[in-house]
Amino acid sequence: MNKLLKGAITTGIINAIINGAIQYFLLKGTTPIPISVDSITNNVHTVLGTAVPLAVSLAMILTVVSYFSTKEEKVPFFPSGFWVVLKHGFFTFGVVTALSVVWQRIFGTIDISLLWAVVMIGFIAGIISGIIEYLSLNAFIINSD
Repeated sequence: MNKLLKGAITTGIINAIINGAIQYFLLKGTTPIPISVDSITNNVHTVLGTAVPLAVSLAMILTVVSYFSTKEEKVPFFPSGFWVVLKHGFFTFGVVTALSVVWQRIFGTIDISLLWAVVMIGFIAGIISGIIEYLSLNAFIINSD
């Protein structure tokens, strides 16, 4: 397993735990929590409604952090690195939103406990973090073999 993949997996696991813990404290007291609801706007906390902005902000923040923490020779931040930040934000928004809509269409509204909501959000944050870390480093590092 190469160095980039190991780093991406580590980042994903760390972010899954951290974001799961944060969501526990933010959602505590709001059980049961629906995974999704059949509405574009709502005033109810949902798992996938929480996951979309979390995933987008996490993707953009991790892309910037990956750029500035990389010690290897890399592309300039403007315009190349900045474009990657925007690309990862839009990519993540599209994927997570599309998967959320498909989930709602197939399964409808399902209520789950706080523990399962936190696990699902943590899992989504971990997957997004790992993928974005790997894609970021591949985009930034020059001559990554």
